[in-house]
Order: sequence, then C-alpha cells, then structure tokens
Amino acid sequence: MDGGPHRRRLAAGERDDGAVGDLGRAVLPLTGRRASWGNPRGCPCGNPSRLSLRRSVIARLSEPTAQPQERAVLVGVEFKGPQAVRRSGGDWPVAESLAELAQLAYTAGLVVVGRLTQRLERPHPATFIGPGKVKELSALVTATAADVVVFDDELSPRHQRELERSLGEEVKLLDRTALILDIFAQHARTREGRLQVELAQYEYRLPRLTRAWTHLARQAGGRAGGATGGVGLRGPGETQLETDRRVIGRRIAQLKRELEAVRAHRERHRARRRREGMPVVAIVGYTNAGKSTLLNSLAGAAVTAEDKLFATLDPTTRRVTLPGGSEVLFTDTVGFIQKLPTQLVAAFRATLEEVTEADLLLHVLDGTHPQVMRQAAAVRETLAEIGAADKGVVVAVNKCARWPSPEAMRPLRARFPDGVLISALTGEGLDGLLARVERALEEQMVWLEALIPYDAGELAALFHRRGLIEEEEHTGEGTRIRGRVPRQLWARFRRVCVQGGIPDWEEVA
Repeated sequence: MDGGPHRRRLAAGERDDGAVGDLGRAVLPLTGRRASWGNPRGCPCGNPSRLSLRRSVIARLSEPTAQPQERAVLVGVEFKGPQAVRRSGGDWPVAESLAELAQLAYTAGLVVVGRLTQRLERPHPATFIGPGKVKELSALVTATAADVVVFDDELSPRHQRELERSLGEEVKLLDRTALILDIFAQHARTREGRLQVELAQYEYRLPRLTRAWTHLARQAGGRAGGATGGVGLRGPGETQLETDRRVIGRRIAQLKRELEAVRAHRERHRARRRREGMPVVAIVGYTNAGKSTLLNSLAGAAVTAEDKLFATLDPTTRRVTLPGGSEVLFTDTVGFIQKLPTQLVAAFRATLEEVTEADLLLHVLDGTHPQVMRQAAAVRETLAEIGAADKGVVVAVNKCARWPSPEAMRPLRARFPDGVLISALTGEGLDGLLARVERALEEQMVWLEALIPYDAGELAALFHRRGLIEEEEHTGEGTRIRGRVPRQLWARFRRVCVQGGIPDWEEVA
C-alpha cells in the first residue's frame, strides 16, 4: 500500500447476487489515491461473536430503500370510422378508458402526471399516433419530468421502436399489456401464478427483442451495406439476437411443460370433485367488482381482497352451505378487463379452466361503476373466448349499499332484471343470492329412479348426500330411490337407473 495518510472505515462487501456480503476494513486514502479493501487477519469484523454490530449493520444495509415513484404520462386514442378498432366490451369513451388506465398505473406504483388523447381513423403505421402528436407528447414528457409513457392500446414492435427513437432512450415506453403484465408479476403469490405470468411476459417480449440490439446496427450507419454492420461489426447483433431468442424459446417450452403438469394436477382435483358430485360455482367478473370480498362473506374465508385492480390472481376455492343444506364449492377467479392481453388468456389457461369446468357461473357486477354495462359486455366476451359462453349464469349486482336510496337503484334493476342486488361488504342480499344459486343448480340436476342393490350402499349414501330425494323404499331387490342428482353424477348411477337419467343422444351432444 502507498504511504501517506489513510482513513480506516468499516465497509460491507457485495456478493455476486447483489446481497450484502462479509464486513471488512476499507483503507481509504485522504488524497486521490486508490483505496484498498480487505479483511486482514485479526480484524474483528470476521468474527461475529466479537462484533455484534456486524449483523445489525448487514440487516440495515439489506433493508429495501424507498424508491421514488415513477411519473407517467398516459396516451389514449379514440378510433372512428369504418377502421375503428373494436375493443373487448365495446368501444369505450377514451376518457373512461384512460381513467381505467390510470387505475392500472396506480396499482403498478406509478404517479400519473399527464394525459394525451387523439382521434384517428386508424393507428399510424410507424408511431401509432400522428407525427404531430408525437412531438406534443415529447414536449409533455419534458414539461412534466415524466419517466414513463403508457399507451392505452398494445403497441406493435415497430410502434415501440419508432416511439422510443422519438422520445429518447431515457423515457420508458409501456403499453396497456406491459402494464397489466407488470401488475400480475407483482401480485402472483403461488408457484402456478408466477409460472403463468412469466410465460405471458416472455411471449409478449419475444417479438420485441430486436429493440435491445438496434445499437449495433446504428454503429454502422452511413456505410455501404450498413445494414450488415460493416467491417468489424458485421453479424454480432444478429447472432446475439438469435441466441436470446433460442434461450427465451427454451424457457417458454419449459414453462409450458410445467404448466401442463399444473393443469393435470388441477384436473385430478376436478375429477375427484366430480366423483363426489359436489357442484362448483365459479365467481367471475370485471376486476375489482368485489369477487374476493363476496367469497369472504359467503364462506368466512381469508381471501385477499383489496380495492385495487387484479388483487386476486390465484384461484381460491371454499365450501359453502346452501339454504337447503347441500354444500357447493365456490371458486374465486382472476378478474377480467377490457383489452385483456391475449398472452394472459393463453398463459392462464390452467387457471381459467376452473371457469370452463364449473357447473355454474356467478357473474359479479360493480353496480356503482358508470361503465357497468361495458364491463359486463367485456366479461361476456372473455367468457366466450375461453369457451364458457354456454354456462348457466347467476348475476349478482354488488355494492348496492353505496346507493343513496331504493329509488336510485331502479335504473340498475331495469338493466339487470334477473340480477340479485347484494352488498358483499355488509352481507345484504346474500341469502337471496344463495337461494338463487341453489335453484339454478337444481335446474341442472337429472331426475332418475334408481334400484340400488344392498351391496352398493355407497351409491345410496351418495344419493342422500348430493341428491334431492322425492321417494325412497326398501324392496327385496334393493333400495328404490326417486329424485334428482347433480348431472355430473349420472355416470355413477347409470348402471342402477331403471327410469329417467340422461338419454344417450343427449350425452353425445
């Protein structure tokens, strides 16, 4: 070490993974000389028993520091004319759609500092919005000191590339899909949820990989054959791009295999439930409509329920007793939203199968939302997309306790004449809702007359446990029972059925 004055200080090392490592002694020169680092023999820092401060210092250094919230400008486009872009749930007014985007931004941890809108016949092929609006957007970003720009529609890779070139690399550019994926990544709590989110993120990012390697192409600008990189630059960008694509492709394949195992596991659970004949009611609805709060109220369950979008990602199932005494399973599912990213629908296939395989859907609406009709339409379109459009549905209009008077609820009753008005928070209307669910499930039951041999007593017990018995008598041949059983139990009773049941032609259909 150089001679001269030095200052010795306690310092923390850093491991390769970024965590705090061992403490040591840093020798800092008072002048501009280079500092040295070490943990020489005899330094008490290496002996935890001799330096109780070590653990407390490491703990303090390991604590996450509060990061300043990023500032965001939102951009929305209202399409018009024959080229209008049809959105899930219909054409939302741009102001309402941006208000929802602002909620998404808040949920993701952003602070909205500005908004920009434009009316167009169709998206601009290069920058999505017009060139003049791009300049206006750039000025707004500068004026508001924004860090992030969020578009309300999904941007193509070309749109993203051209906009980043116009706004500058220091501005982070997101679209609605990327924002929703980020929220999902924050809220995924189970291994299944994390796998599904990771798959959706990779499938979204894969076609956008070229953005990371455009700097290699720019280095060759102005040369003959500049697109190939020039002498000394020819090829590396393309090579790295292909390498990254292969790595991501392999990861996507691995995630799909793991999720296929998750699907198989869920299917085994569903098969066991079908054998037991316990009906399943899937709670569906727009995000933040109150689905998790409703499940908490119905079952006394401790399900995550927050006043944020997409607070629930992982399906939660609870047992609920209906007024007649029978038991059903209620499953809380991920919320839907307009412009739901196709990557999420595909990646969350294992989770959404809880909806497609349910016996009944309970569609929860936020009765206080000004766009409740559009939200309901968006949910119906998503149900059709995943193959659940033909399911029986009971509609629950939630948050009725927030209405000032019964007269104020008349328009809502007119919009949803078959809906049950409830308040999941206060419990108002829940008895009527369960009665409606019970009637809907009974309508799906199958009437039959069964002659059950005495050595098949488990079938008689199953009829008592899951069915509705109209008449029962004990004969010399066995127990004769007339009544209704859940449709999913028909296969169990087929061999003992003497009348009724499901015709063969209907089973094939």
